[in-house]
Amino acid sequence: MKLTMPEEIMLLLLDDKTGRPIGLPAPAGDYAVASAILMQLSLDNRIDTDPERLMVTSHKPSGDPVLDEALTLISTNLGMRDSRHWIVELGRQGDHYRSMILDRLVAKGVLKKEEGRFLWVFPDRRYPKAAEGEAEVLEVRARLRKVLLEDDIPEPHDSLMIGLARASGIIPLILTPAEQDKVGKRVDQVADLEELGRTLSAVTREVYAMMLAFAGAH
Repeated sequence: MKLTMPEEIMLLLLDDKTGRPIGLPAPAGDYAVASAILMQLSLDNRIDTDPERLMVTSHKPSGDPVLDEALTLISTNLGMRDSRHWIVELGRQGDHYRSMILDRLVAKGVLKKEEGRFLWVFPDRRYPKAAEGEAEVLEVRARLRKVLLEDDIPEPHDSLMIGLARASGIIPLILTPAEQDKVGKRVDQVADLEELGRTLSAVTREVYAMMLAFAGAH
């Protein structure tokens, strides 16, 4: 089953055992999803970027509601906007896009939605792996681990995924601490292979640092 980059990032952002989101600091998950959407649009040749702006190169719908909604938003926005602008703009709608991506993964049979109550009062929604979807969940992490632990040249998709994982601070969800110490240089090497990965990773780190600094000052 072919999954998009936003769908793969979402699987990494869910705890394997509980199906609940992992405890990343607030903006990290939102910016990870936003960057994944932009990276997938770029891989699909629907947008292009340079240091000053992000441009729509094709308005052809993909059939994926997450990607098509984001592309429509970008294409209907007047004025010159760069990657930083769109990471922040899409990240502000992180809850909305995460919900759409999770619904897609449920529809594909990768996850299942479970509703409950936490402490018998608060709504509690979980997305554990569906039995038929477990292979896809395991494949994402296993594929990225293989790229980092071996010396083969990765596909652009995987290079971008690793760049995004590095920028969002989720490499520890892929590698053990000992593996991170061993292949730290390899992470940077793979993450920086693609120009788009370098650009969006740098912007993600910059925006994330800016948000943390703002939160610390208030």
